[in-house]
Amino acid sequence: MPAMPPRPPRRPPAITDSVLEKSALYYLERYAASSGQLRRVLLRRIKRAEILGVDEAQAEGARRHVETLIARFLASAILDDRRFAETQAQSLQRRGNSRQRIRQRLAAKGVERDFVEDALETIEPEGETSELAAACVLARRRRLGPYRAAGARGDFRRKDLATLARAGFSLAVARQVLAARDPEALERLMRGLES
Repeated sequence: MPAMPPRPPRRPPAITDSVLEKSALYYLERYAASSGQLRRVLLRRIKRAEILGVDEAQAEGARRHVETLIARFLASAILDDRRFAETQAQSLQRRGNSRQRIRQRLAAKGVERDFVEDALETIEPEGETSELAAACVLARRRRLGPYRAAGARGDFRRKDLATLARAGFSLAVARQVLAARDPEALERLMRGLES
């Protein structure tokens, strides 16, 4: 069997201004993103080009263009970190995330601390989007506490408390959720009809 010819070396991805802009717009069409996330995506592309042989001057020019692009997208509201933080915070809490976890997730997505705190203020402290309601949603999703078989609840109490604590809920909230007699009582608790 003849030997395979060597593979030609990979060409670095293009990092011209127009290519970076097209990449940014394509990314934003597909994903809701913060300016920090978009910056990381574009800088990864530049880093990959550097590894594959793009010269340093071209890479530095591309980095400057990334900052220009982000500033332009923010000015034209293509990117809006405040709106992104608010929608993400509401969505995360509806899925059963605590305020602490939401704060961590938004920070990891590159959202500034002020926007994170403003977003957390938009979440209602009472009603179906409260911290207690979020813990109830997590209990339902993970089948904790009242969703376990009646005979097995005691065996899993510490594990369920730990799950809620790792999710960022306080001990008082976790105990209140796990004290619900059955799923119907938990649903009433979530709606604020039972204390």
